[in-house]
Amino acid sequence: MKSFTRVAELHSFTRAADALGLSRAVVSTHVADLERHLRCQLFHRTTRRVGLTSEGAEYLGRCQRILAELAAADEAVRGTRLAVAGRLRVDVPTAFGRALLIPALPRFTARYPDLQLEVQLNDRVIDLIEEEVDLVVRAGPVKEPHLVARRIVDTRLITCAAPEYLRQHGIPAEPEELRRHKLIGQLSNTTHRPHKWLFQRGTVRRQLQLPFNVSFNAPEARIQAAVRGVGIVQSIDLMVAEALAAGRLQVVLHEWSAPGAPLLVVCRSALRNSPKIRVFADFAAELLLQYRRRVDALLTG
Repeated sequence: MKSFTRVAELHSFTRAADALGLSRAVVSTHVADLERHLRCQLFHRTTRRVGLTSEGAEYLGRCQRILAELAAADEAVRGTRLAVAGRLRVDVPTAFGRALLIPALPRFTARYPDLQLEVQLNDRVIDLIEEEVDLVVRAGPVKEPHLVARRIVDTRLITCAAPEYLRQHGIPAEPEELRRHKLIGQLSNTTHRPHKWLFQRGTVRRQLQLPFNVSFNAPEARIQAAVRGVGIVQSIDLMVAEALAAGRLQVVLHEWSAPGAPLLVVCRSALRNSPKIRVFADFAAELLLQYRRRVDALLTG
């Protein structure tokens, strides 16, 4: 079952064998034995990709639940259910990692000295199974059926620029006036084109495809460019709160602030009851909620 599940998750016998520490021949034998036992074919095999049959897809869900239960049973028998130990791989947005996670890590590592934490900082949406990551902090909805998400905080989209830029180029009064300004865009990780900007005033909602003078794939780079007067930027409020409070950025189009993507803590469903997953998810949620309250005080003060 473990061999079958890893092949299904990674779409490859070779990668599954590497992940399990077995030879490809052994993994292939495991799957072949399972297919003979079930008297059905679990995979469609091609030279490029391994895909599940309808029977394989149904069997996968049951196997994942069974393996999760077995892991939980092992923990209970060993008496380690309350122990937080072993390796934990997490993936978090760069800004969250630098501004919130890293400064708070001494407190977390002191509390759980037996946990080996591996942290990836990046701003793209990853495949947790493909990259063997246990938990991520992610913005936006989660549609993958094998993942579970915990909604932590909501955000809003704010349009802003450096005061010096606004003194030189003027302050837009309506979203359409942005077309006459220098704009800083965010490149999509999938299409590699700049995202549209969203605006909402009351029940009126607009989505504009605007001309951007410069675009970045990293949110932090956009904020730094805006602070240095490159142009106007649209960002979630958590990202720009400190710059706004320090006067390095100034909000424009106040009445056109739109809801942004919620921030979530996401893990694989099979790991949802793991102690190490639980404690880090609680830790990340605590950091985000504390910062949300701080940002609200900054923006209202």
